[in-house]
Amino acid sequence: MKTITIRLSDELESKLSALIDASGNTKSEVIREALEKHLSVKSFQQLRNRVLPFAEAQGLLTDEDIFQTIS
Repeated sequence: MKTITIRLSDELESKLSALIDASGNTKSEVIREALEKHLSVKSFQQLRNRVLPFAEAQGLLTDEDIFQTIS
């Protein structure tokens, strides 16, 4: 594993500490989980943006359009 140093505002560190106290997880666990979720969302958004023109060309403009097509 690699080590990384980050700077947090006092407010963000306070929120993190409160979550740590309530959950029993370590700061590292919470930050790793949050980063993993953030990276997953960003990856999905990038993929969605790449395929969006193809979907629009097929008339798939909303999530409902897609659900109706695959159902």
